[in-house]
Amino acid sequence: MITDRELLELAAKSAGYAVDWREWVRSHVAEFATVKHVKCAGFWLDGEEWNPLTDDGDAMRLAVKLGMLVDVTAFSVTAIVNGTISAQEKHNGDPYAATRRAIVRAAAAIGEGMK
Repeated sequence: MITDRELLELAAKSAGYAVDWREWVRSHVAEFATVKHVKCAGFWLDGEEWNPLTDDGDAMRLAVKLGMLVDVTAFSVTAIVNGTISAQEKHNGDPYAATRRAIVRAAAAIGEGMK
């Protein structure tokens, strides 16, 4: 099974994006003025965090760059590239997450086919 990190790497490749994997610590003030530190990791593109699996804008830019047609129905989302269904996701009540994942899966399929 392919990981989300691998999906994102292939999706970035399909769009010609040069992304960097980074790990960092986010700190914030929590209860009773204590400071909490959370380890984070992800891809960066042009100085900003890039994750079309969680960010609607990143997903939309990826779909537009690759000329995708995205069809959302009452039960599922289909991402179509060059007239061919590339990815389909049932959304189980969260059509936004399913749309982002269908876009990334379709982009990853393109990236996988690139040599």
